[in-house]
Amino acid sequence: MLENFNALTDGLPPALIYLLIAFLVFAEAALFFGFVFPGETAIIVGGILASQNKLSLTLLLIIALVAAVVGDSVGYEIGRKYGPRLLGTKAMRKHKSKVAKAQDLIRRRGPLAVFIGRFTALLRALMPALVGSSKMPYPKFLLFNFIGGVVWVVTFTLGGFFAGEAFERFAKEASRGLTIAVAVVIVVAVIVWSVRKHRREHAEDEDVADESAEAPELTGS
Repeated sequence: MLENFNALTDGLPPALIYLLIAFLVFAEAALFFGFVFPGETAIIVGGILASQNKLSLTLLLIIALVAAVVGDSVGYEIGRKYGPRLLGTKAMRKHKSKVAKAQDLIRRRGPLAVFIGRFTALLRALMPALVGSSKMPYPKFLLFNFIGGVVWVVTFTLGGFFAGEAFERFAKEASRGLTIAVAVVIVVAVIVWSVRKHRREHAEDEDVADESAEAPELTGS
């Protein structure tokens, strides 16, 4: 029953696990932590733990949703107050292609961009601040932020939960050695998928940045 995964969490009290998940989800947009670690990984892992009765699924969904909405609201407020200065920061300049895409999405889709951005790691980190700097009214932002948060939290948390339950059924019919091997594969696959998707988004930004840096040299030749 995900023995290796359990070993990593057995010593942690549920309250600490809830707090860690809440922090990672909150910090994704509020502190731009999404540049480093996608929050969806945290709630997928939380869902797996809930399938093992280590966490309450209902409480996990509530905590993750509140953390997502509050974190995005903090990001929105940062963008509203610091707008132009925020765009000049190193983090924003490094991801200027994503910033440009997000700004274009906001212009074309308005508040719907808040919902759409929820499902891409870097856009999830950038969107609240960019929407705030665009002076979109907060009530409109909050509505679409809440709807997107509900869909995002439920989708990824239940994804982890049902994956964990499916593994439980498999574990009852498989040998202990095979169970451990599959457990390792499941956990590693989830983490690798999330990290690779994140790195791919970073690589796209770096390619655009390199092309932009080379453009003046080509013009001057």
